[in-house]
Amino acid sequence: MKIKTKLRLGLGVLFSMILTLSLIAASYIYALKEDTDNILQDNYKTLDYSRSMFLVIDQIHTDPKALMKFEQNLKAQQSNVTEPGEGEVTSKIVSHYNALKKDIYNPQLPVLIRNDLAELTRINMEAIRTKSDKALATVRSAFLWIALTGTVCFLIALTLLVNLPGNIGNPIRELTESIRAIAAKKYAERLHFSGKDEFGELASSFNTMAEKLEEYDNSNLSQILIEKKRIEALINNMHEPVIGLDENKKILFANEEAVKISGIAVSDLLGKSAVELAVQNDLIRALIQEKSSENQNNGHIGSAPLKIYADDKESYFEKEIVDITIVPTGERQKKFIGQFILLKNITPFKELDFAKTNFIATVSHELKTPIASIKMSLQLLESQQPQALNEEQKQLMSSIKEDSDRLLKITGELLNMSQVETGNIQLNIQQSSPYAILKYAVDAVKTTVEQKHIELVIQADDQLADVKADMEKTAWVLINFLTNAVRYSQDESKIYIQLVATEQGVKFLVRDEGKGIDSRYRSKIFDRYFQVPGSSKTGTGLGLAISKEFIEAQGGSIGVTSEIGMGSTFYFELAKAV
Repeated sequence: MKIKTKLRLGLGVLFSMILTLSLIAASYIYALKEDTDNILQDNYKTLDYSRSMFLVIDQIHTDPKALMKFEQNLKAQQSNVTEPGEGEVTSKIVSHYNALKKDIYNPQLPVLIRNDLAELTRINMEAIRTKSDKALATVRSAFLWIALTGTVCFLIALTLLVNLPGNIGNPIRELTESIRAIAAKKYAERLHFSGKDEFGELASSFNTMAEKLEEYDNSNLSQILIEKKRIEALINNMHEPVIGLDENKKILFANEEAVKISGIAVSDLLGKSAVELAVQNDLIRALIQEKSSENQNNGHIGSAPLKIYADDKESYFEKEIVDITIVPTGERQKKFIGQFILLKNITPFKELDFAKTNFIATVSHELKTPIASIKMSLQLLESQQPQALNEEQKQLMSSIKEDSDRLLKITGELLNMSQVETGNIQLNIQQSSPYAILKYAVDAVKTTVEQKHIELVIQADDQLADVKADMEKTAWVLINFLTNAVRYSQDESKIYIQLVATEQGVKFLVRDEGKGIDSRYRSKIFDRYFQVPGSSKTGTGLGLAISKEFIEAQGGSIGVTSEIGMGSTFYFELAKAV
């Protein structure tokens, strides 16, 4: 039986029983109403008329209107004869009343009339008792039938309450569990619903589906699709753009990176001809272009890097085209079935190449200027006869000394950088006083500071703990911060040096009043060879990179905060000595 039929049948029977219960209750209530109306309309009125005539019969000698009132109640009683024997008694009352009107002073007639009224009252009282018994019997019968019908309704409702949720809920629960098993790739799961209802049909359809899935899972097609999805996942997770073409240059696949740099939606890219897309898209046109010499070898690489705007900047990519060939079954000749294009992101290498080119140019300039100055100064000294140095010669000697220091600084940075790149940083970490490091650095830049009339404002917390540091290299970092601050500060300005105690150790800060660093370059300020574009100051671009390596090698941290027009604050923090 269908679930819908079961529901309709059960609810229909329940509705029918409720309707029957309602009809029984209504019929018995109507019967009680009829019995009550009979008592009120018939017997009660007769009793009322009899009582009035009893009262009037004693007043016939004293009240002239007494006979008229008696006659009115008698006529009303004549119209309300409803019980057996009531008519004969009423006739006697009429006969005795007529005799009384003729002989009003006859003492026997009022007695007879009272007897007749008493008999009339008795008849109606008996009728009331009979009708009351009948009404009581009706109430008992109504209670019995209503209780019986209500019990049947309750049993039917209880049966539906117990069985209906289980009949519907249990198959749904089993179906849910089976669906979860199928989702977990347990394709041997089956439903075992008996019957020809909707759940039976659902179980049959579900089992058919599970059999198909099991058959599919056991087939080679499933393994092929799994491998296909694995390859697609690998391609999509590649950080370099990849595009696949068939033998007719139709695009088969493209990972997210390729879609991003192409600027074409996936729906407009996949399945479309690359030749047609190349008409409107410069990147696609550059990707599918091949030279005849390149086609001779598989895995050919384009000669010139492609410049593409990616990752919010101009990036450089090297194109590599890989031809895909197969040997069909039963054949010996390879067949070309397509190719995929791989774009290798060489932007970091290009940036490093640019940085090294700038570095070489900068170092060449830095070395050329002091060497030329030293050479010219020596020529001037050689041209003079040996004697005590005059003022001009002293200036030449001073110039030679400055240029020599300059060359020494450049070569020192190069040596330090070579240590950093080879991982051979030699550290002599020991318990060092922050105040001693500060004094060493301030003394080293004292002459430079005095030449530009810059005021050093030193703020150091009292009783700072010693730090774990290589004192020489840490002082070198602080000297580098101060040298840069002096270089980018105006004459007669101020440079602030702070030593602050922290939870981990001591923080060294150097703040200048220069023009500051643009937010675009703050993340690169510690990169090797990097120099802020547009800066009029020269240098190797290695000082801050070496500083970062020195501090981090000691387990410390280094950073910078700066705003255009607000100066810059370079800082590093070292752990306190235990």
